[in-house]
Amino acid sequence: MAITTPSSPAATGSTSGARTGWLRAGRGLLGPRRGRHELAAEEFEALALPVGDDGVVIGTDPHEAPAVLGVARPVPFDAVLIGGAWTAQVIALRTVGTGARIAVETGRRRLWTGLAQAANGGQPCVTLHDVGRVPPQGPSVHSPVLVVRDCGARPPRGRVVAAPWQSVLTLLPYVGPDAPRLLGGVDLVGIQRVSPEEAELLGRILGLPQADVEALPTLPETVTLWCARGAWTYVDVRASEAETRLLGAPRRMD
Repeated sequence: MAITTPSSPAATGSTSGARTGWLRAGRGLLGPRRGRHELAAEEFEALALPVGDDGVVIGTDPHEAPAVLGVARPVPFDAVLIGGAWTAQVIALRTVGTGARIAVETGRRRLWTGLAQAANGGQPCVTLHDVGRVPPQGPSVHSPVLVVRDCGARPPRGRVVAAPWQSVLTLLPYVGPDAPRLLGGVDLVGIQRVSPEEAELLGRILGLPQADVEALPTLPETVTLWCARGAWTYVDVRASEAETRLLGAPRRMD
């Protein structure tokens, strides 16, 4: 970037030459001299980027940057995932890693038992509940909760709803007749591979560009289109080896 300075008729000979010399040397204008901020080579290992505990890395975006989902929030947060239980389980498992508790409301208890046993390790981090029988979770800033509702394409109204420090993720296996109601008031919608007819319906409900509507039926097993308030991005889960050993290979259908 070039630096220009206004000419001054009062500037004369040596003063002008000295000023020009400083600018050419890349040192800027004369002013207070302060110590430089420098580190010796052996001090670099002490540097670290601060990583907060207010988000879950759910994959990578198209720019290869981490895609972070804020689960622990001081305000209610509702999300819907139209996809497979595998992706919901990856999100739940990674959420446990941030210190949050998981309450799973499901009619498929056997599908979630392995995850609950692996995640708990002596602590009740993941609890499983029958549909309609989730007790109050007592969320707080020190103990946030994610409620995962795996109750089919037409889930009943939940007894436990989104609240401060308690987010709700509702899993829908496909787009059912209640989709407009379920998607109308949520904060975030995730869409995995769906049929062309479902894609067209979701495009109308969410106002998706036609290119994304056409892409939805072709998405790979690990990719989800996340939509929030007129913005959307594709996220690739990229499970770790440990997650794959526990949950199996990525799959859209269970």
